[in-house]
Amino acid sequence: MQIVFHLGAHDTDEDRLVRCLLKNKGKLAEEGIVVPGPSRYRTLLRDTINSLRGGVASDEAQAVILDAVMEDDSAKRLILSNEQFLCLPDKVLGGGKLYPLAGRRIASLANLFPQHPVEFHIGIRNPATFLPAVFARLPKVPYDTFAAGSDLTALRWSETIARIADARPDTPLTVWCNEDTPLIWPEVIAAVAQHDPATELDGLLDLPSEIMSPDGEKWMQTYLANHRPQNPQQYRRIVTAFLAKFSQPEKTEVELEMPGWTAALVEDMSEIYEADVATISAMPNVNFIGL
Repeated sequence: MQIVFHLGAHDTDEDRLVRCLLKNKGKLAEEGIVVPGPSRYRTLLRDTINSLRGGVASDEAQAVILDAVMEDDSAKRLILSNEQFLCLPDKVLGGGKLYPLAGRRIASLANLFPQHPVEFHIGIRNPATFLPAVFARLPKVPYDTFAAGSDLTALRWSETIARIADARPDTPLTVWCNEDTPLIWPEVIAAVAQHDPATELDGLLDLPSEIMSPDGEKWMQTYLANHRPQNPQQYRRIVTAFLAKFSQPEKTEVELEMPGWTAALVEDMSEIYEADVATISAMPNVNFIGL
């Protein structure tokens, strides 16, 4: 059985992916794809990892986990999602790196199921908006403590992705940009679920719908129902056209209020991120979903 870990990152998903998959739990189950509710495994996996202390789960420990999260012993794919898999929000920065514990945590996750092949999926986000979003979740943490002395212009997601890949060099790793998700959402869902392309899933318009006016959302859904895209490129063109006309700016604007940050710094970080994404997309051991 394939074990699929969706790693977040923080403030890129808000459990949208697992909610979409749960909407289609019955359809996916018919294909041997199991999507348990997060409450069934998040605490259990955390406690098991802590008890193993870097070790490999025994046959008995694996059986306990699988019995707790699924009923179908014949399943071919198990999907687990948690933005805390790599760390808690206050540990996102350290040693001048994004997710400094990523390599170790990836190994710990894989060690939960040593008898099963695993794969990892992660959405990334421009550090210029990512870090303020994460920091906003930590009202009691001083900025200097959160920043941990990091040079913000030296942060690279590519370095984090490389550490994840190095920790499990033969394990499939899929990466996408959070900024692109309204246009690539069906591709993200398909990459994680690996469902039959002929299976029509519900909720594939949830992301673009979130940032559109109600009228625009209805018209888009009607149009797509009558003009089904034949490929991802057609889907992107259609959704892009509707977003251009019906998106609501107040739903996409991000407030950046970080101590000591300037407009020039944000611009520099954004340009660095764009170049970094190009680096990630060219990595040979990464399946990158991009525009």
